[in-house]
Amino acid sequence: MITNLAQGVQAFTSNVFLVDGERTVLVDAGANFDVVAAVRERVDDLNAVVLTHTHRDHVGNLEAVTDAFDVDAWGYDTAIDGVDRAIADEETVRLGDHEYVALHTPGHKNDHLCFYAERPGVLFAGDLIFQNGSFGRTDLEEGDRETLIESIDRVRERIDPDLEEMHTGHGPSVTSDPYDHVELSAQMARQA
Repeated sequence: MITNLAQGVQAFTSNVFLVDGERTVLVDAGANFDVVAAVRERVDDLNAVVLTHTHRDHVGNLEAVTDAFDVDAWGYDTAIDGVDRAIADEETVRLGDHEYVALHTPGHKNDHLCFYAERPGVLFAGDLIFQNGSFGRTDLEEGDRETLIESIDRVRERIDPDLEEMHTGHGPSVTSDPYDHVELSAQMARQA
């Protein structure tokens, strides 16, 4: 089961997805709210925190979570403070009850990862792709529009057109034709 613990939070934060199952993890830790209490309301323990990238709104609560549950933070680059375990491009990582492939998708930030499980048809898109053709900012440090377009194209080519769910770093998850939103993001990024 995938639950957005940041839903309804009135603070500057990313979405925080609790993926419950055989390996219970948080995808991103968010910022500026008590995510530890939100986790404890739903599960007894965590196995890891998996990061889409290390912008402050995604990792502001990271230390509180890793301390409270005595878990490692997994991300693309262990040279970044707070990232304990590296996830390589194309590496398989268990989130909940499913195996996800990690896709290195820079453009918004150099250490950005998306996570895709063909079965059950789920994509964690971080801040690369959002609903309705929106896409990640490229005006921040490490942002690059051409690289972002290449990353969106990589995801679009990798995922199944019958994708069931896309969970994004901000805004609502997409459960109605999420592949169409990915295609639209690829088009919009080229036009902006």
